[in-house]
Amino acid sequence: MIRRQFVAVAGTALAGLLLAASAHAAKVYQVATDAAYAPFEYQNEKKEVAGFDVDVLKAIAAKAGMEVKFTNTPWEGIFATLGTGERDIVISAVTITPERRQSMDFSEPYFEAKQLIAVGQSSKVAAFADLKSKKVGVQTGTTGDEAVQKLQGKTSPNIKRYESAPLALKELLNGGVEAVVADNGVVVNFLANNKGTKLKIIDDKSFEKEYYGIAVKKGNKELLDKINKGLAAIKADGTYAKIYKQYFGG
Repeated sequence: MIRRQFVAVAGTALAGLLLAASAHAAKVYQVATDAAYAPFEYQNEKKEVAGFDVDVLKAIAAKAGMEVKFTNTPWEGIFATLGTGERDIVISAVTITPERRQSMDFSEPYFEAKQLIAVGQSSKVAAFADLKSKKVGVQTGTTGDEAVQKLQGKTSPNIKRYESAPLALKELLNGGVEAVVADNGVVVNFLANNKGTKLKIIDDKSFEKEYYGIAVKKGNKELLDKINKGLAAIKADGTYAKIYKQYFGG
């Protein structure tokens, strides 16, 4: 009888310890990023997801006491992973828009961006309006894609969509399109890493400033608060400025 009581008590104590251990085990937040948008996210030589966004979120996580795991996730369908619970966070140079706010929540902005136009050096294009009847390359589903749709119409056959902005820019070099509209960071990075390419950049004043945010499932205030707290901390202590300088200089 005594032995039975001892076993029962020991079993209860062990169960309690296991529950306590699992309660204290750090949750690993699953992060979706489309690693085809250098310098924000890309795959390095070891096929690991790397880039500005990755370094920023890792720094945020360190400040917020979070553990994060990055998974390369195709842009098309990336936001759906929040709804299914497959991913907890999306950081992938995502512009905060009123439409997107309807289906997900965003952190405070962490990057200011705008669209740029890339054309061949001999092109007569001088402004965004000049692209009205041109073949224009964009990355599918991006704000560049949306901007060109507004100019040419949603069903325009002249809008050529690619899986990534660098692919669109390579097509421009090959003569497959007459211009590319994409985020400034990506266009500038592509030109910096492809010296001697005969392309020029047009900065059209009609393009509004855009702000990138970190997305979470609608209503996940607890996670959003952690991210915002960590973001504020890395901006305050100079960590963010250091990461920014590493990728963009200045």
